[in-house]
Amino acid sequence: MVAGALVVVLAALVYVPVVLLAPLAPATAAAAEWTAPAQPGAQLTFPGYGATAVQAVGWDESLTTSGSTTPLPIASISKVVTALVVLDARPLDGGDGPSLTLGADDVALYETYRSQDGKVAPMALGQQLTEKQMLQVSLIESANNYADALAGWAFGDTAGFVAAATAWLAENGLTSTTLVEPTGMSPSNTSTATDLVRLGEIALADPDVAAIVATPTTTVPGVGVIENSNELLGLDGVVGIKTGTLDEAGACLLFAADYTIAGEPVTVVGVMLGGVDHDSLDADVQRLLTSVSGAFQTVTATTAGDVWASYELPWGAGTEAVAATDASRLVWGDVTVTASIETESVTTGAAGDDVGRVRFQIGDEEVDVPLVLDRALAEPDAWWRLTHPDEVLAAG
Repeated sequence: MVAGALVVVLAALVYVPVVLLAPLAPATAAAAEWTAPAQPGAQLTFPGYGATAVQAVGWDESLTTSGSTTPLPIASISKVVTALVVLDARPLDGGDGPSLTLGADDVALYETYRSQDGKVAPMALGQQLTEKQMLQVSLIESANNYADALAGWAFGDTAGFVAAATAWLAENGLTSTTLVEPTGMSPSNTSTATDLVRLGEIALADPDVAAIVATPTTTVPGVGVIENSNELLGLDGVVGIKTGTLDEAGACLLFAADYTIAGEPVTVVGVMLGGVDHDSLDADVQRLLTSVSGAFQTVTATTAGDVWASYELPWGAGTEAVAATDASRLVWGDVTVTASIETESVTTGAAGDDVGRVRFQIGDEEVDVPLVLDRALAEPDAWWRLTHPDEVLAAG
């Protein structure tokens, strides 16, 4: 009897501490079901003529085109290239640039372009203007004689300008754009809609050009008050860039507009070539811009507290792994959203403990959100350990 009792006591002395102190098997999380957020596709409103392209700057997937993909005459949009090429060779460096004195050859350009029904602005022999003022008359007033005189001042003659422009276009990847003169009066100045969208982005990135094309009106000595030929300027967020009109080109507009969408700044650049007239083309541009801005949406992948996985332990304890933060992104059009979950195995834990992450792929962007315990995960009490030896000791 004594021996039997001793065995029981010894067994208890071994069993109790082993069961009470043995490590517990960790529990793995069971992932919750998740459905990707539904999104409408982008439905843009394009005209049925010429060539059109539009893109939100920095949103590569938003580039959308309609109409001809072959180079078309671009009329006075050419002057944007002229301005950028001149500034590349003769930068303003934050000022107004050097002064130019107009000579007889420059003054003769007035009659040259007026006889071709090209837009001109007054010029006088010996008139002095800064480089910036020459650029203003060229881009705001779209005066052909000033654009030609500016190119001649910077490069000597038309041939010198064409050589410089050809090199600049190649350097900037505008391989479908050709300039044979600086004004756009020649229908041989051609480009594609996609090249022109890129040209618009380059123009906006140049602070001098961006400021000039956004100017509604200004006064230039010897010229007088000049008004921007872009009648959309200041409407629907439009901040530029350049009109163009030529029999062979129709009405054209390289445009840019600034928006704030879901608290984020968005700049849209686009071009329309081949319109019947500027009134109808401007209305088409406004419709297109409305459809582009409407194609943006905020995708909410998760919000803080959303359950992404759950833990259930044998002794009845349980908790959820929830998103620690919100995850939402402004997107354009219909983008693919996927989610993958990584969780740690746990036995106990406090509320807020990090237990993994959910990684979202929203279009081209990866977004990681930490997963944390929604509530504490308590250890089993002594009674449960003592009465469930198989489950306790299985962990070992």
